[in-house]
Order: sequence, then structure tokens, then C-alpha cells
Amino acid sequence: MIDTAAATGSAPVRRVSAARRVVVKVGSALLVENGAASGRLKADWLASLADDIAALTRQGAEVIVVSSGAIALGRGVLKLPRGPLKLEQAQAAASVGQIALARAWSEALAARSLVAAQVLLTLGDTEERRRYLNARSTLATLIRLGAVPVINENDAVATSEIRYGDNDRLAARVATMASADLLVLLSDIDGLYTAPPALDANARHIPVVERITPEIEAMAGAAASEFSRGGMKTKIDAARIAVSAGTAMVIASGKALNPLAAVDGGARFTWFDAHATPTLARKTWIAGSLDPHGSVMIDDGAVAALARGRSLLPAGVVAVAGAFSRGDAVRVVAKSSGREIGRGLVAYDYDHAVRIMGRNSREIEEIIGFVGRAEMIHRDDLALDEVALAALAAAPSHTPQASPGSGEAGLRPQESQPC
Repeated sequence: MIDTAAATGSAPVRRVSAARRVVVKVGSALLVENGAASGRLKADWLASLADDIAALTRQGAEVIVVSSGAIALGRGVLKLPRGPLKLEQAQAAASVGQIALARAWSEALAARSLVAAQVLLTLGDTEERRRYLNARSTLATLIRLGAVPVINENDAVATSEIRYGDNDRLAARVATMASADLLVLLSDIDGLYTAPPALDANARHIPVVERITPEIEAMAGAAASEFSRGGMKTKIDAARIAVSAGTAMVIASGKALNPLAAVDGGARFTWFDAHATPTLARKTWIAGSLDPHGSVMIDDGAVAALARGRSLLPAGVVAVAGAFSRGDAVRVVAKSSGREIGRGLVAYDYDHAVRIMGRNSREIEEIIGFVGRAEMIHRDDLALDEVALAALAAAPSHTPQASPGSGEAGLRPQESQPC
């Protein structure tokens, strides 16, 4: 896990190899010869990046890739003309290019004994709660099974109204969705400068951004400036998304071979510090930024197990209330005191939750007709009120008891995965 000043009281460790989970964003210009003109893959460069990814995985890191290049590869195959493409042309190019892009990543990673998994996302997949949870669960499962997710925006179907339009912000959303420690934006520039270096000979490189201030935003250029059109403004936007969710970010040049190794090897880059861990940032968001849509009441045994860091199973729930849907925030209330002890993102709609409460997780499929999550609320989606828990533990009448048939007080240990 990358250290942060807020979490450890010491200086952050600004190395790619220090991260436990890394999202790497690759732009089309780095992956395809001459941008969109030729559609030829830079095979040697991709091989070197695959070497870097393999090295990180051997060190125990988990890597997710957000890769552009589908339209650029596809327009080369289809021999489309230079210049801006019509929407239907771009979507046709993406349809063809996605096959080539997936094959390129699959072959490059397979040569290093890694399995690639293609994941196509749209704006709605990271903005709409239910689809967000589905995508988050898919990424978590792929990572747990040892695959390397290779993500791109689903340009073949996305229109201007439902797309990001740039993979910098998409990568930031993926990083927050996956609770990544670090987001690496590989670019054609080696970081943030005080002014556009191509236009100002006195422009100074900024190695570390501790906080994104208005001055930092101004350095990226206005939305309509020539400088921002190359992508620096979108990178600052991505940094704001990432660091607020506890994910550090680095902008580094991807022009040379082995660009990730180069960051740790002394190459110039700009590092954006995060001031919390992804888990802490996520729990803070759940606790303070979401309006609860209902509540779940739990027994004393479940309260005690929650205090030990477990996830809430249906067996520990004695009542539910409200009009909530899967992914909504709900209050978690202790039956013995009627006191709210935390808030969490519930894994079931109300109609399903009321049917499975008090039951063993093995019965879920039989009760509701499909295999759902074993947890009513996963521990990663739960923010507890430590003061309320301490008060319950100190109360003389609080005698935790296990729920009948609930396993361990309706809760069970979970793998220590950030998503």
C-alpha cells in the first residue's frame, strides 16, 4: 500500500513499485504509429510495457490497464481518411479496432504468462449506482483470479451524450472504482509545467503536486486553449477525481520503452499526492456524502462481529425498512439499543432483503431465484461509528449472542481486497 502523509505521518513513497494496485492509462499516440493515420501497432513499445506489468505482478502488485487505440487501429484497417471522423465512422472503426486491440494486449501479456481480460465501459457504468457495483464486482473477481483487466470506453455504442470522450477521466473513475493506490497516466509529456513548454522557454516542470489549487488548475490551461486540447486539463480533472478518492496519480512520459520502470528509475514525472487511503476515502464518502434510503437492524452478535471488521450477512439482520435499491446507502441500527452504528451500501433491493434477512447465505439462491452476494453489506462498503460501537460495548446490558444458523453472528471474514 502506498504510504500517505495523512495516514502515516511521514512523507509519501512516490514509486510505482510501492503500490499494491495500479491503474495504467495508455493513450492512442503511444500505442499506434503516427496516431490514427497508419493504424500500425507499436509492437516493441507494447512489449516493453508488458514487461513492466509482469515485473509489477511478480512483486505482488495488481495491475489494471485503461487502453486507448481501438479507433486508431480500426481506421487503419478500414483505410478511413485522415481528419475528424463522423460518429458512425468512429463507431465502425472502434468495432474493428477493439478486436485488434484486445488481441494485441492478449498476446503481449500471454507471452509473459499473464491473462488479459477485456472490459468495455461507458459513462453510465461508472455513474449509475447499480451498474457501478456490477463493474466493481467484475473487476474485483478478475483481479482475484489473477487476470489483468484491459479497459476501454465502449466507443462502438457510446454517443456524445453517454461517453467520457477521453480516457484520462475514465481511468480516474476506474481507479476509484477499483480502490487503486496509484493511477499512472502515460502521456507524450513528462508531467505538469508552469506553462506550455512548447510555447514558453521559461516553463518550469513541477515534480510534486501536494494539493490541486486554483494555481495548479490554471497551469493546465483554459478549457478552450490549445494547451488543454492536448489533454493536460483532462489530466488535472483526472487527478482531482483520483486524489479525492485516496488514489495517488502520476503523469509520466510514455515515449520511451519500459515507461513504468522509468518512473522508478529516475525519469522526470509529476506526482499528485493523495491524502488518505482508498479505503478511508471510500468509507468517509459512504458515511458523510450519501443520503440513506432506509435501514437494516441487526442483532447483538452481528454488532460484535462488525466491530471485529467482518461483513454483514443476511443471518445477522432482524429487520429492514425503507425503499432502497441495490447500491443505496442504508443506516445500520443495533436492535438492543435502537442506535445507528454505521452506514453502508446494501447489496440487495428492499424486496429481496426482507425475504433473506435472518437466513443463511447458502439459502439465497433458493429464496430469490438467483445467486446474489453472500453479504447484505460488504465490509468494504461499510462505515462504522466507532463511538457508537464503543458505547454499546460498554453498556452492561450488551451481551452479544449469535443468531441461530448465522454462522459467526451473521457475519464472516472477508479477503483483504480493496475492491
